[in-house]
Amino acid sequence: MRDLVVGAIMRNAAKLNLFSSLGPTAEEICRQAERILASEEFHAPQRGRNFLEFVIQETLAGRSGFLKAFTIANVVFGREASFDPQNDPVVRIEAGRIRKALERYYLVAGQADEVIITMPKGGYVPHFDYVRSAAVAPPLSDPESARIAERADKNHSVQAMRPLTLPAGRGRGISLPAIFVLLLLALVSALFITQGAPRRSPPPAVLVPTVAVEVFAESSYADSRADIARGLRDDIIGKLAQRDDVVVIVNPPTGGRAAAADYALQGNIQMDGSRLRSVARLVRQTDGVVIWADNFDADFRAQNKLGIQANVAQQIAGAIAQPHGAIFQAETATIARAAQKADRDIQACTPAYDDYLQTMTAQSHSAVRECLRQATQRNPDNAASWALLSLVYLDEVRFRYKLGTPSSAEPLDLANASAQRAASLAPDNTRVLRAVMLVNFFRGDIDKALAAGTAAYAANPDDVEVAGEYGLRLAMSGKWQSGCELVSIALDKKAGPRGYYAGGMAMCAFMRGDIEAAEQWSRMSDLDCNPIRHLALLSILGAAGKIAEAKLEQDWLLANAPELMTNIRQEISLRLLRPEDQERVFAGLRAAGVAVDLPSGG
Repeated sequence: MRDLVVGAIMRNAAKLNLFSSLGPTAEEICRQAERILASEEFHAPQRGRNFLEFVIQETLAGRSGFLKAFTIANVVFGREASFDPQNDPVVRIEAGRIRKALERYYLVAGQADEVIITMPKGGYVPHFDYVRSAAVAPPLSDPESARIAERADKNHSVQAMRPLTLPAGRGRGISLPAIFVLLLLALVSALFITQGAPRRSPPPAVLVPTVAVEVFAESSYADSRADIARGLRDDIIGKLAQRDDVVVIVNPPTGGRAAAADYALQGNIQMDGSRLRSVARLVRQTDGVVIWADNFDADFRAQNKLGIQANVAQQIAGAIAQPHGAIFQAETATIARAAQKADRDIQACTPAYDDYLQTMTAQSHSAVRECLRQATQRNPDNAASWALLSLVYLDEVRFRYKLGTPSSAEPLDLANASAQRAASLAPDNTRVLRAVMLVNFFRGDIDKALAAGTAAYAANPDDVEVAGEYGLRLAMSGKWQSGCELVSIALDKKAGPRGYYAGGMAMCAFMRGDIEAAEQWSRMSDLDCNPIRHLALLSILGAAGKIAEAKLEQDWLLANAPELMTNIRQEISLRLLRPEDQERVFAGLRAAGVAVDLPSGG
């Protein structure tokens, strides 16, 4: 890192004196960057490291004004001059990963560092600052404390972390009087905003499951085993701490039982030559019942230590804490009983929502919708309840033939209003962003939909359901290659419901002309009662020339969703943005003998 930036630092000494007066010096920034990039706790791929090196170098050299998505894509990722940041979110996604990697570094290895390097959201210019004094911000002892502190200080830190950029190509810094004027204006503005803004009382606390991550045991006293065990535990803590629907409790190093936790995650590490086995189990603390256990194998000949730790940690965190994970499946009976109480919060509605996703019946849909309606009435400041309610309303549009709901604009309007309410409460929450993405997609505002999806994926690329849903929206808006890659990842990591993503993979194969794979994926989908799945398979079979099999699908649709057969163009255009993609589906239907060119609405 020093080889890259020291020359620029020396040549721009006059400009870089500004850092000395207001924050860390250029030399201190350079040393801190070296420390981060050399740390095993900075979990970023090589191109992410190149990204961070580049933006630091350009900022120190006084060229922060040129740190745009196009420049970074060309210089760091080697993209061509035709690169379009609106159609290719690679820079935004990588920036989100770097932010997460920096957060993790400072939570695990960099707690004692004096210089903080961050990349504020909304841009790619890094910010450099000293750690605040202990009297102002005491050091954090664990990832959960860091999350709480970050939320509490969010309104201040985002503004305070905006960097002072230097004019490109000039050797003179900003004058001291100008700095004082800017600071005075900022102070006056902050005072007026504080006095004029309405004060919101804190929302009621929502009970969420708590998980104590215990120290992983090693089958050997070798230092390498202990190091892997500690690293794996830290990675699991980091993955779980990113989720809003569980609270992570870190036990003392002695591994003592955290009495306040609902669940304990235990495990051990075993080695056999180059092979590693991680054994993990989730124990319910009230009765000691093991509600989930699994083994995860890896080989050091195929992957390095950091990659293995990150991959295993992601699998474990996903298995226990995803919306369909072990914790929420185990809690279904308990929380369902709590749903009958007066205080029907989001946690009470989770089992009803999970049941609805598995069955997709009119009865389960009505039950979860009513539960969420009451939840938002009892706790109107809970963003998660509004986000789920938005999705449930939207399903009356997406799956109306499956649910038997009438054709009406009202559900879409209600879904949009609920999503907007959720976004006003928690604009950066990944579940909220997912709801905003889907509602805007089906409202036809594709740019707004993909912007929300990009933000959700950048905020937490390890949330496989967000990745899968974002991938589907990318694909169906015409960005098939990048979208289908994300859908494939979600399917490989067992995002649920599986049949939903298998149907997405069927369309991915169909659009690239692989009709055989499209049919295989479609038949692997377990959405046998979903008319849209039957319509897609009907088109695929028509394109394959399997007319007899296509006739069976057509007969099923005429018997179970006759209205769909008179609104084919409307339903396909609701899901596929590009006319050429729509036409590929219509061509398959025509080949199967379906009259898709008749006027809709009959």
